[in-house]
Amino acid sequence: MKAFSVIIVFIIIGCLVLSAGCTNAPATPAVTPQATVTPAPHPATVSIANTPVQYKDVNGVRLAYWEWGSGEPVLLIEGFASMVANDSTTSAPWNETFLTILSSKYHVYAYDHRGMGYSSMNNVTPTIPIYADDAAELIKALGYDSMNVYGESMGSSTAQQLVIAHPERVRKLILDSNSYSSNIPECQILHATLIQVANDTSASPGLRAEANANLAFNGTWDGLSGINKDVMLVVGTGDVITPQAVSARMAGQINGSWLVRFNGLPHIGNRNAPVQYGENAVYFLSTNQSPLGTA
Repeated sequence: MKAFSVIIVFIIIGCLVLSAGCTNAPATPAVTPQATVTPAPHPATVSIANTPVQYKDVNGVRLAYWEWGSGEPVLLIEGFASMVANDSTTSAPWNETFLTILSSKYHVYAYDHRGMGYSSMNNVTPTIPIYADDAAELIKALGYDSMNVYGESMGSSTAQQLVIAHPERVRKLILDSNSYSSNIPECQILHATLIQVANDTSASPGLRAEANANLAFNGTWDGLSGINKDVMLVVGTGDVITPQAVSARMAGQINGSWLVRFNGLPHIGNRNAPVQYGENAVYFLSTNQSPLGTA
């Protein structure tokens, strides 16, 4: 019995030793799943040539339009002598990098004025108010009550008339390379160009119609002070067609408007600095401009 008791004691001690060894053994390291980091998607690069042209019948004509992106809508209104799908005789109104930046945040629509590009023209003599009516009707035809609007050069004049005549169709407004009339002294280069095109019998009917519409337009000056929208005016300090002094004067008439001047850039600067113009537009459209305490 004494020997048996000794054996039992040794067994108990051995178990205690083994238990202590298990307690002090290094723990099996926990397996932490690796987090998968998804890089921020790059915006889809816009190619006008690879974008199908679409059509809407508005105001007695068929307007050709293109669209990119998704989200809140932005309507681009092109300038004089421009076509979205341009050829060698016209200017490309919108730089594709500019379109890429803008459409990364917004649903962007661009179209050709009546008589230009793929858009038709009827027997009604075009005027700036008619171009503005076309834009208002296109917004409705595309399924919206209103859109943000970006107009450049003649498109700025059209956009000004649009917000004055159809304020319910406009959310925010960006005016680029601006004049409230082509007949003011500061815009003598523009005025001379319009007269030359209007008298050029070799020019297309749509192009001559645009020139005559600008020359006949009485302008928007009297209506600027009544605009009650968030407005940004953009101009290059090197613009000799619609000089910066005109945009500054207009900004003084539009209550609460922004004025952005790009140093050294010429008329329609998005062609020369598309990244800066695109980011500037996105910033303005995304900014809450309500006065402090009223948002």
